Amino acid sequence: MTRPGAVGTAATRPDVVAKLAGRFPFSGDISATGELYGATVRSRLPHARVRAIDAGAARRRPDVVAVITADDVPGSALIGHIEVDQPVLAGDVVRYQGEPIAFVVATTQEGAWAAAAAVTIDLEALPVVDDPERALDPGVPHLRAGGNLFRRLHIQRGDGPLDAPVVVEGTWWTGRQDQAFLGPESALAVPDDDGGVTLHLATQDLHADQAQIASALGLPVARVRLQMGGIGGAFGGREDVTFQVHLCLAALRTGRPVRITYRRSESFLAHPKRHPARLAYRIGAERDGTLRFVEARIRLDGGAYASTSGPIVGSAGYFAAGPYRVPTVDVLAESVATNNPVSGAMRGFGAVQACFGVESTMDRLAAALDLDPVELRRRNVLVPGDAFPTSGQTVGSSAPLHELIDRCTALPLPPSAAAAFDPADPLAAPGGVGRTSLGAELRRGVGFALGVKNHLYGEGVAEHAEATVVIDAEGVEVRSAASEVGQGITSALAQLAADAVGPLPVRVATAHTDHGYAGSSSASRATWMSGGAVRRAAMAAAGQLRGRAAAHLGVAADEVDIAPDGVGTAERRCALATLVGADPIVATRTYRAPRTEQGDPSGQGDVHVSWMFVAHRAVVDVDPELGLTRVVQVATAQDVGRAVNPREVRGQVDGGIAQGLGLALMEDLTCTGGVVENASFADYLIPTAADVAPTEVVLVEVPDPDGPVGLKGVGEPPSLSSTPAIAAALRHASGREVVRVPARPQDLVTSRSLTPRSDGF
Repeated sequence: MTRPGAVGTAATRPDVVAKLAGRFPFSGDISATGELYGATVRSRLPHARVRAIDAGAARRRPDVVAVITADDVPGSALIGHIEVDQPVLAGDVVRYQGEPIAFVVATTQEGAWAAAAAVTIDLEALPVVDDPERALDPGVPHLRAGGNLFRRLHIQRGDGPLDAPVVVEGTWWTGRQDQAFLGPESALAVPDDDGGVTLHLATQDLHADQAQIASALGLPVARVRLQMGGIGGAFGGREDVTFQVHLCLAALRTGRPVRITYRRSESFLAHPKRHPARLAYRIGAERDGTLRFVEARIRLDGGAYASTSGPIVGSAGYFAAGPYRVPTVDVLAESVATNNPVSGAMRGFGAVQACFGVESTMDRLAAALDLDPVELRRRNVLVPGDAFPTSGQTVGSSAPLHELIDRCTALPLPPSAAAAFDPADPLAAPGGVGRTSLGAELRRGVGFALGVKNHLYGEGVAEHAEATVVIDAEGVEVRSAASEVGQGITSALAQLAADAVGPLPVRVATAHTDHGYAGSSSASRATWMSGGAVRRAAMAAAGQLRGRAAAHLGVAADEVDIAPDGVGTAERRCALATLVGADPIVATRTYRAPRTEQGDPSGQGDVHVSWMFVAHRAVVDVDPELGLTRVVQVATAQDVGRAVNPREVRGQVDGGIAQGLGLALMEDLTCTGGVVENASFADYLIPTAADVAPTEVVLVEVPDPDGPVGLKGVGEPPSLSSTPAIAAALRHASGREVVRVPARPQDLVTSRSLTPRSDGF
């Protein structure tokens, strides 16, 4: 137990020493006496009818304890945390490659894998819908009742014409990005004496998982208990249930603990990915650059099941016009069903795709106007009091877009390409250690982009979070079900508690479903929501502590302070143990977010609680003969409201930029006919230390009056405009259009000379 720093200080995370020393217990490290091991039998085809399951060979193995199929699910056969449409185990039909069909339990992990391979699935291939552009065409097979549309949102605001003196258009594409978290899915399920089960796992939402597991098992929710295990990243990829029901069912069926850890290729197939997107844009402006309209048509490939496609369509649609003052908008956003891998939540949640579309088209508009791309944005960004372009909401006081632009562009640029090039350092040039670009005529490009996204769920979802603060003789304990997914929520909750209670030691209990509802660690909401609940509980507990001290000392409560050496007045103090040793103080409080609206049929209404804004500037070098690229620098200014822990915020910024770079240059889970072609880190490339560019970061603090202590979420903005900024820099360097990310070398090869820009870069 430590004394965390106050809000605004770079406090040390409680788990950092154990992680650095290799002692931190990740979910895959949890074990129990007498444990068994699970393995999943998956479909090899993306769309097929299940004619028969032959598990005879597996059951005859001496190390196999159980083989579980859809017929063994005692409760609901379907799960889903937003739309209940995904089978626990496929019974009649499989709709994507890798869909679970059976679950095998054995005495060793190797035995479980071997037994799973021995299960024979007789599949009758069905027509594959793999092109989202054709998913809604007449005659295309329906993959779900009522057709292949998950959701369509048509936002229309303003009565101006979709015409202007200067009009540009463009169609843009984004790839299928995997969350690629460090630790693959893993967990341990332990049967309980009351007929229930306890699951130790890494997840983003303990209570959403609990509800789905209980429904599938046919158990009361109270008999399904979830405890957070150590996590190796999430980024949206742990919002959906994967093995949770399989594992709990196996533990109850065998009466023994059962554990599982996915192999990497299995992880690629098991969890939802970022939606691939097509984004068709038209933007019109006056000749001075004043925006008149934005028209966008966005189609997302949702894959085989709904997952979070519904709210992601909302996010893509509401941020399709960017953070700009636009009097007329016409945005149609939709997600369609295919037999491709399931798409779902990933950092930025639909706003990433929309940002690439609108920012790329804004660059095209700047070129048509012969105007500096930065100046075009400066002339059109939202200021407090403006109407948000798609929802019509009034933008509040925490909207420092002009400051973000000025502070980002003022950050120092790297040395010129000629000065930076060093033949002795191959990593300083595109091509890296392959030394392919040594001596080449490198071309440097600079790009700029802005991003915006909302906090919290929005669109009418009523949100609350609960937390408990206990003061005992040892200090302060914080109890919350908020999931620590590597983002530092544990540190933030400790700091918010310390800010309210004072300089007492603080410990944060492991997140558990018994600690009250917290909701998901997603949507940039955990610190805002659970932090708000913890702060209220801590203030209540501190008030009770002062009251006890006042009664004990015979003074007024407002004379009492809390200090490391005791509680009381300057003249008379008493030890913490004296006040709470036999009777700890327990305060539980609920924080409720400001209400939002679902929006009317045209999308108008107060659909957002608040907004986060960000600016990125990217510098790249391109080898025009080979199309190889090196990102030299990414500079950013981010709107953070109030930074609870500036060091942790900086870590979030750097990590989000790395993922934005990955989407810009290399990350794409490719499919042909619904079959994944690169489900391994040998073929699915992610940025390494050699690829990640140095960053220049400035945190802009304009407190949000609606947020606890003025804070805003910080995890998603770094991934919003880092990708389009890099893409803009690639266009500047190569002279090519770069209409798709990730950009390939063949997209950048050019023999044309470039005309220097006059934008000051």
